[in-house]
Amino acid sequence: MTRAAGLLFLALITLAAPLQGLQGAARAAETPQAPAEAARQAARQLEAATVALEAADSARDRVKALTETLHAYEAGLGAMREGLRRVARRESQLVAQLKSREDEVAELLGILQTIETSAPPVLMLHPSGPLGAARSAMMVAEVTPGLYARAEALRHDLEEVQTLRILQQSAADTLQEGLAGVQEARTALSTAISDRTDLPMRFTENGVRTAILISSTETLTGFASGLAEVAGGADKIIPLSADISAQRGSLALPVEGLLLRRFGARDAAGIARPGVLIAARPRALVSSPTAATIRYRGPLLDLGNVVILEPQPDTLFILSGLAEVFGIAGQVIPAGTPVGLMGGSAPQAGAILSRSGEGGGTDRTETLYIEVRMDNSPVDPEKWFQIGKGG
Repeated sequence: MTRAAGLLFLALITLAAPLQGLQGAARAAETPQAPAEAARQAARQLEAATVALEAADSARDRVKALTETLHAYEAGLGAMREGLRRVARRESQLVAQLKSREDEVAELLGILQTIETSAPPVLMLHPSGPLGAARSAMMVAEVTPGLYARAEALRHDLEEVQTLRILQQSAADTLQEGLAGVQEARTALSTAISDRTDLPMRFTENGVRTAILISSTETLTGFASGLAEVAGGADKIIPLSADISAQRGSLALPVEGLLLRRFGARDAAGIARPGVLIAARPRALVSSPTAATIRYRGPLLDLGNVVILEPQPDTLFILSGLAEVFGIAGQVIPAGTPVGLMGGSAPQAGAILSRSGEGGGTDRTETLYIEVRMDNSPVDPEKWFQIGKGG
């Protein structure tokens, strides 16, 4: 048997089956959205948010426009983080596969080169005569398409690696612009909320009484029971007739995040807290889940900055752990109105890129504590909010 015929016979035995296995593995690894396309879509989201920020200055309701813009930036940056993680994982997978098959790739290229350069008379030679040559030719005809298909698959993988690397390089500029835009949107939103004068007021806070109440109470229960005095007496508060009972269990969380600790679970100090703890990203926007009155905003006890919302009579949503709080006590705010920002430092583009291979949730370094009180008794917030459990 000639060298060319021998190589082709080996190709039939050793390369045909692995080809089918690789194709099956590739199909199994496919995802609904390719990593590169996911990253490109995230970039488009950030570009759209930039356009929205430019248009927000002329919006009739600037607070609403900036809120939507900030949410768009947060969604785009979150999508970019996840997209880059997927890109990095895919690139590592492809590089590892190609490296592990270096010898096989070299053999494949050698066989293809032999097929393309061998003269037909050489390929026709066979020790068994014309019949053996015919059978050999049939085998070559069956194997050759598979070999070329495999070579095409290798070419596609190499091109994908190159595309993913270029995409990661270009992502740095997109991320930098997005991070600058989201910071600009936060600053503009804070200013717009401070300048807002169109919201109705249910009461005017008495600063002196607020200070006395804070200094004389040691628990959240005691503070909540004295809120009427902060407003200068119950007779000075415009009655509230809202009823959001139908929304129980369907309210969105005030901040996009993951559940860290359930109602009544003990914290690191062994203290059982009558609320839930949500992991959120640094500088994430915190919004009112429903129309509500701001009953209090500011530092309180050991809870840090607190916002207390009253969506209906004798029901309070208490949000603590914010770095900044917005609004004025007594204001009646619409659903979705920003009430503050989480703390921490937003990561820079380089940090996001360097952590692109990490698992989800590791960038949620801030925590928002949520407590719900009805008739000044804590109830499980999961009865009101749609809460997802973190991993």
